[in-house]
Amino acid sequence: MKMGATLKSRRSFSFSSWLDSIADALFIWPAVSILLFFSIFPLVLSLYLSFSRLEFVRGGVNVRWVGLLNYRKVLVGSEQDHFLGQFATPSLLGWLLFALATLGLLYFLVQYVRSRPRSISGFLLRVALTFVLTALIGLLVTTMTGGGRPGTLPITLFYVFAGIVTQYLIGLGLALLAAQHLSARRFFRVVFLLPMMITPVGVAYMIRMMADTSKGPFAPLWQAAGLSDWSWVTSPWGSRFVILLGDTWQWTPFMFIVLLAAAEGQGQEPLEAALVDGASRFQIFRHITLPAILPVSTALILIRMIEAFKLVDLPRIMTGGGPGTATESITMHSYSAWNARDYGGSAAIAYILLILVTIVATAFVNLIRQRTTEAV
Repeated sequence: MKMGATLKSRRSFSFSSWLDSIADALFIWPAVSILLFFSIFPLVLSLYLSFSRLEFVRGGVNVRWVGLLNYRKVLVGSEQDHFLGQFATPSLLGWLLFALATLGLLYFLVQYVRSRPRSISGFLLRVALTFVLTALIGLLVTTMTGGGRPGTLPITLFYVFAGIVTQYLIGLGLALLAAQHLSARRFFRVVFLLPMMITPVGVAYMIRMMADTSKGPFAPLWQAAGLSDWSWVTSPWGSRFVILLGDTWQWTPFMFIVLLAAAEGQGQEPLEAALVDGASRFQIFRHITLPAILPVSTALILIRMIEAFKLVDLPRIMTGGGPGTATESITMHSYSAWNARDYGGSAAIAYILLILVTIVATAFVNLIRQRTTEAV
């Protein structure tokens, strides 16, 4: 009897242990399966579509495999001028910017070679990233300076890099200001966050109305400045800067609130010790505050970079991508191809954007984040 009871208890214990071991999978895998289905299935389907040509026919659809034809059309075919732009000899400023950027990339590559530990795979990855980034910088200077005309790729890169630099500098300045013990600082913290509460469509219409030189609320100021007969809608660079203004107004609060939390989260002992030793405000910022917020800044810029590549609301509402295609982003280009029922071309443009974001984000992490981590 005792042996039977013992075997029964062992079986019960084994069954309970088995249930405990698979309990996590039973509760987690259904949710994981649903998420994977709704994320991976569209990704795979759109990848297949980028290598195909989809046509609606009587009774259904006709999907025909065309290989790399959609990508070739965008990069070297009929859509090249639309996507890459028209090339021209860069101006003196363009050559200077290209030289400075290339020297900076080579400097980071040399620093990695001189650092330890290092690996062959890491070196080859950084060489490839340096080559790709140099090509992108060359694309920018040959289409946006001199007599060139930028396509949707250079325009998107302009939105990303110019927007992030502007938003980070303004957000950092506001964060350092709001971190001071000033009167009414809580009120201004709330005011600085207001743009985040407005939808991108609302921001686009508001900036469009405010920038109207003939009927907007600032029309008297435009007239006083002699710009009443000037329209930014018909100027390529004017349109780009107004869209950049709207994007900066919308996303600077995001930079501000994260940098404010990072600035207020740093230790007070080093700041007090530096003040006692007679350090200036600039020295405290350079040697104490900036290293303390660098890890947060790296993650913040990476998140904002990924989001900036997907810009579509502001150019679509404010300018419709015009004049011509002067303000059209890659996402808007893909959307336009979809509306034209070029589903394969739209998917190809979307995957080129995915590859571009991956390359730029990887380059940023490898070339910048390692340096900031070592500095901290």
